[in-house]
Amino acid sequence: MTATTTELSYRLEQKRNVGEFPGPKSRELSARRDAVVAGGVASSVPVYIADGDGGIIKDVDGNSFIDLGSGIAVTSVGASAPAVVAAVQEAVQHFTHTCFMVTPYEGYIAVAEKLNELTPGDHEKRSVLFNSGAEAVENAIKIARKATGRNAIVAFDHAYHGRTNLTMALTAKAMPYKSGFGPFASDIYRMPMSYPFREENPEITGTEAAKRAILAIEKQIGGTEVAAIIIEPIQGEGGFIVPAEGFLPTLAAWAKENGVVFIADEVQAGFCRTGKWFAVDHEGVVPDLITMAKGIAGGMPLSAVTGRAELLNAVHGGGLGGTYGGNPVACAAALAAIETMEQFDLNARATRIGEQIQGRMNKLAEELSVIGDVRGRGAMQAIELVVAGSKEPNAALTKAIADYCLAQGVIILTCGTYGNVIRLLPPLTIGEELLGDALDVLEAAIRANA
Repeated sequence: MTATTTELSYRLEQKRNVGEFPGPKSRELSARRDAVVAGGVASSVPVYIADGDGGIIKDVDGNSFIDLGSGIAVTSVGASAPAVVAAVQEAVQHFTHTCFMVTPYEGYIAVAEKLNELTPGDHEKRSVLFNSGAEAVENAIKIARKATGRNAIVAFDHAYHGRTNLTMALTAKAMPYKSGFGPFASDIYRMPMSYPFREENPEITGTEAAKRAILAIEKQIGGTEVAAIIIEPIQGEGGFIVPAEGFLPTLAAWAKENGVVFIADEVQAGFCRTGKWFAVDHEGVVPDLITMAKGIAGGMPLSAVTGRAELLNAVHGGGLGGTYGGNPVACAAALAAIETMEQFDLNARATRIGEQIQGRMNKLAEELSVIGDVRGRGAMQAIELVVAGSKEPNAALTKAIADYCLAQGVIILTCGTYGNVIRLLPPLTIGEELLGDALDVLEAAIRANA
């Protein structure tokens, strides 16, 4: 029988407790940071973590915060999942690095086998491992271009794909990700996204929205020139935008008909976050390539591209790789994290988390017109905030709510092209009572600032 999260045990008390904030030790660390860390690195929370477990983050001054961010969807199994900790400890006793391109090791192969098993589709697959989500995306583009002999890449409005030069070109939002960092990689084309809450025509279907994008592709680029379409099945930084039903399948079908590689960027949505292993599973879409990172390895740096064997094998020997890609310790962590997801059925837990959040927030939205939209899948939920009675984005309100929550011991993240979206990404191992307490604080924050 599959275990449930009620059988999880925690090292730390699963309760928020905030005293002086930020405390003296956090203030001291902030002063040290200002003297040595580049100013371009920003942190949304002014406290420094000392410990983390389940749904709790404990800072250096002993304050305990409820974590509704999971390090941006990374610590889905918790910040110190026992199986991940044990796997890492075991791995580092033997070797921390050899470089798979020099002296290979079994862990890399085992991760590739698991990814080939879990990702959508029953076709023959291959996988390659890297370090970060941006690196995975960049290599997926390399693979698509090499395999097709074409150059053009289609991305979408509100997209976020990373901070490297190529992935900045794919990313839509200028500030803070792109401003001043150009020129960017060429042959990148941006198409309209399905954004149900902000569609000019609220009656447009997902299929119709996809046809709108396809028409633009055919007119502006030409289908025979496109190497790949890359899309987040649920957009992350852009605002947790869930495209209307039919949008993704229609795009994928057009790509198949035109020899275009369909890349699903599942860096944020993958690994049980939406209540399925991958967000594309909700509509039965089978990508040609899928990029993964964040939740894959319980907090260790690891990413991957998995896809059709003929695409990945089209790249010449030595054309893919990297010194640290598929680090052995990270591979051990990934296998343990995936085992934890399976053991405790975290897909089912993510679904219950989503139901708990939506039940509370949809009810509140009926009362308060500053809540324009509540959306998401599983434990990837968003609240879009607007000026009361309109659809005008309300970034100031969003920040005020986040600040209120933090002062009360709840860490939430914000996002969105317009800076007006609260995103909720709790660890999938968070207890229902603790999540309920966090939602009490969030509701109070919205009411207090509406």
